[in-house]
Amino acid sequence: MKRVKIQPRNNWQAAVEQLGFGFHTSDVPYWDETAYYSLSLKEVEAIEKATATLWDMCLAAVQHVIDQDLFKQFHIPEFVIPLVKKSWEEDHPTIYGRFDLCVKDHQIKLLEFNADTPTSLYEAGIVQWFWLQELNQSKDQFNSIHEKLIAYWKTLLPYLPSKTLHFTCLKDTLEDLTNVEYMRDCAIQAGLKTKLIFIDDIGWDEAAQQFVDLEDGVIQNIFKLYPWEWMINEQFGKNIINAKNEPYWIEPSWKMILSNKAILPILWELYPSHPLLLPSYFDDTHLSNYVKKPLLSREGANIEVIQSSQSIIRTDGEYGEEGYIYQELCTLPEFDNNYPVVGSWIIGQEPAGIGIREANTLITDNKSRFVPHMIE
Repeated sequence: MKRVKIQPRNNWQAAVEQLGFGFHTSDVPYWDETAYYSLSLKEVEAIEKATATLWDMCLAAVQHVIDQDLFKQFHIPEFVIPLVKKSWEEDHPTIYGRFDLCVKDHQIKLLEFNADTPTSLYEAGIVQWFWLQELNQSKDQFNSIHEKLIAYWKTLLPYLPSKTLHFTCLKDTLEDLTNVEYMRDCAIQAGLKTKLIFIDDIGWDEAAQQFVDLEDGVIQNIFKLYPWEWMINEQFGKNIINAKNEPYWIEPSWKMILSNKAILPILWELYPSHPLLLPSYFDDTHLSNYVKKPLLSREGANIEVIQSSQSIIRTDGEYGEEGYIYQELCTLPEFDNNYPVVGSWIIGQEPAGIGIREANTLITDNKSRFVPHMIE
């Protein structure tokens, strides 16, 4: 993998805004086309194979957690465990997930799995593809995200218990809304009837014991870009398990297992010394160079990097009360003080493409940049 510096397109801001990409810049640039990452076909094939393997391992790990009743290690509340088990046993559908990988020295290592509410989907599926078409149509990307989303919604259409599929996220969150509307557009292209409702506006019909939208329409299927651990701690959290119509939540509640970093020590226990995994534990007695991660941290919050038993970098945040895991330190590749993480997408049970985010430190946080890629 190489980082290639280039000149950005003239008036690139207008080009990406025309695609509906309105959060390309905040106080720092987010979309960065002053460079791109060049990957060989061999590297892409290795990432694709690794993604498929990790997905199979993760599914086996979910079964293991349920069979061995390991929910306490994930700090999943007792009241929601029956729903998690039910959604798994009934094979409630999952659309997507993003594995964050370190690709370095001909090795691929799993850093974590964004299994419940992964973002950067729109940038990976659409924005970087149009960038490539304008830059060099003779080149290719590892990117079938758009096609796979539409195809999988088509596959699910006959199995959804209602003809209407609701989509939700928080109000006033442009990034989340863009990703939700992109997913919704793919569902529309697949033939689904859709409806957008902000999660702040979802109602509860006490008499009928079911969730309703602003027109009092019953919510039977709902795609949410809102974390399960937040939902179950909301005032309406208990209603999720009491809803008589048993709505389909996408992503399903069994994803609470995979979106929790407790899955990393579980994977290491199930697949010790697997070449795609880093040694990971529930305590720090096994490692001297490691990363301390909260079970439910997001956007690089409350992460600490320990080297030779000394803290070399840490981030602030609001996480950690739920506990930590300890993962062997895997230093990201460095390109002129840029450290890339490869986000590899699984869509409809299949590897679908990558998006690369880079930061100027070893911790990828909410100020990291999205940099496009091509296969050369």
